[in-house]
Amino acid sequence: MIDERTVTADDGVHLWAARSGRGDPLILCHGGPGLWDMFEDVAELLADRSTVVRWDQRGCGRSQRCAGPWTSARFVADLDAVRGRFGLDRMALLGHSWGAQLALSYALARPERVSALIYVSGTGIDSDDTWHPAYRENFLARLGERPERLNRWRELTDRAERTGEEDRERAVLQWSIEFEDRERAPEHAGRMADPWFGVNDECNRALNEERKRIWGTPELNAACRTLDVPVLIVDGGRDIRPRSAVDSLERALPMVRRVVLSAAGHMPWTEDPQGFRRAVAGVL
Repeated sequence: MIDERTVTADDGVHLWAARSGRGDPLILCHGGPGLWDMFEDVAELLADRSTVVRWDQRGCGRSQRCAGPWTSARFVADLDAVRGRFGLDRMALLGHSWGAQLALSYALARPERVSALIYVSGTGIDSDDTWHPAYRENFLARLGERPERLNRWRELTDRAERTGEEDRERAVLQWSIEFEDRERAPEHAGRMADPWFGVNDECNRALNEERKRIWGTPELNAACRTLDVPVLIVDGGRDIRPRSAVDSLERALPMVRRVVLSAAGHMPWTEDPQGFRRAVAGVL
C-alpha cells in the first residue's frame, strides 16, 4: 500500500512524496537535476526490508512548479521537510547520480539525522574536469553505435523549441546509453519516461553550474573526512561515467564500503536487481 502525501517546505512550496514497505526508514533521492522519482522498482525491491519514502524534488515531476531557488542548500532543506513530514528522527538515505550528491550534502549538513548513506552511481567529490570529458566521449560513442539515433538526438538537441513529445523522445534516446544491455536499453529508457512529466531545464542548469563551482574544493574534501556516518558506495561497473571519479570520495570517507556490480550500467538495480538488493540490504 502506498501512502501519498504533500510536503510543504518552509517557503510554502508543495512537494510530492510517498511511503511504502515496512521496516526501518529509508528515503530515496532521485537523479537529475530536474527529473522526478523513478524509484518504484527500488521501493518494491526493498519493501520487506524498509519503510521507503520517495519524493519529487522541487519544481519537478508531481511537485509544485516553482521558481526555485535552485541550490543544494534549498534542496537539503526540502529533504529535511520530507523527513519531518513522515515523523522520522533518523533514516538511511539512498541517492542516485545527482541524488547521490544531494544525499551526501544532506549527510554533511545534518549527520545526526542519517543512520547510513547509500551513494549510488555518483561522480565523487573532485571537479567535473576529472571525469566529464571521458563521460562525454563515452556518451557519443555509445549513442553512435546506432548512427541514426545519434543523428536524431543531435537534431532534437539543436532545436530552439521542442514539443513535449520531442522532449520525451530526446530524453529516451539520451537515457538509452545508461544500460549495458544494449538490446533492452530502449525498453528500459522508455520505462523511465513513463509517466512523462517534462525535464526542468532551468533547475538542471543551475544545479550543474553550482556543482562546478563548489565541487572539487579542499573544504568539501575536509568535510567528507570528518563525516561520522557509515557510507556504502554502489557502482555499476559498466557505467559510462568513469568509476575512478568516485575514488576521490572513497578516499576521503572514514567509514566506507564499496560494491561494484560488474555487469550493470548507471541504473544498477535495473540490470542486477538481486546484487543491488544484497548490497543495500546489508546496510539496512
